Amino acid sequence: MENSKLFTIPHKYFIALLLFTTTVCLSLVAPENLNLLHVLGINKPKLQMLDAVSNSQQQVAGFQIAMEKTLNEQFKRQSLLSAAPSNFAGKVIYEIKPATNKKVIALTFDDGPWENTTRQTLDILKKKNVKATFFVVGSALKNKPQLGKRIIAEGHAIANHTWNHWYHFMNPQAAALEIDRTSDLIYKVTGVKTNLFRPPGGHLSNGLVAHARRNEYATLMWSADSRDFKRPAPAKMVNTVLKNARPGGIVLLHDGGGDRTNTVKALPQIIAKLEQQGYGFVTIPELLEMAEKNNSD
Repeated sequence: MENSKLFTIPHKYFIALLLFTTTVCLSLVAPENLNLLHVLGINKPKLQMLDAVSNSQQQVAGFQIAMEKTLNEQFKRQSLLSAAPSNFAGKVIYEIKPATNKKVIALTFDDGPWENTTRQTLDILKKKNVKATFFVVGSALKNKPQLGKRIIAEGHAIANHTWNHWYHFMNPQAAALEIDRTSDLIYKVTGVKTNLFRPPGGHLSNGLVAHARRNEYATLMWSADSRDFKRPAPAKMVNTVLKNARPGGIVLLHDGGGDRTNTVKALPQIIAKLEQQGYGFVTIPELLEMAEKNNSD
């Protein structure tokens, strides 16, 4: 009984203690009450530090919003760089007639991405400041998504070359799966939607191009075949490209699908020789834009 009396607090003292506690708590959110803060051991620099932390958090939040906006705008621009103008939807294109005095040509690479040759190809293009278009195989992109991301990050166009690179005839369902699955993966990996398509082997009647046309893809063929699939010597490959090069042309090369060592060796020479002839290099969407403007004049 005596112990319980010792810990009994009269009602009026309890009210006073509650009021004091409330006052202390309120003082913590009132920086101007410096005397009480000093008594409690909380000085003004500490409050300023808390304010700085709060301001930093607001700045980080603002930075994140700005970055998201920038990335969204970048993805939008990159999507445009990998899309054909609407008047080419459903068409098969081998080359275009560029605007007057525009001596341009488009380098294209099929069957990648492959670890070594795609990386080496991108290194060369970066060094030469040349933009190209990569027709990727879905199953290869699945294995090397980082190379797909690099293609976009370095300003190249990315396009659809089916999932399995099959040549045989396909029914509508199989053709749809080959193309749509690849387009979905391209978007998932890079954030880019493309309506550029190239059929494996250039086959136009095995069901793939029919699906591409129904879904408003532009089917891109070529006007200058490097014949690198036969693995000729680099010098011969260079001569083959130069022999068939013309303004508005599309050059077919490969960065995957086999041993492309000679293609990598020939690429710097192809670029140098074409530049000596006065050519500039553009992506497929850029090339088609030139044709569109030329046709509308």
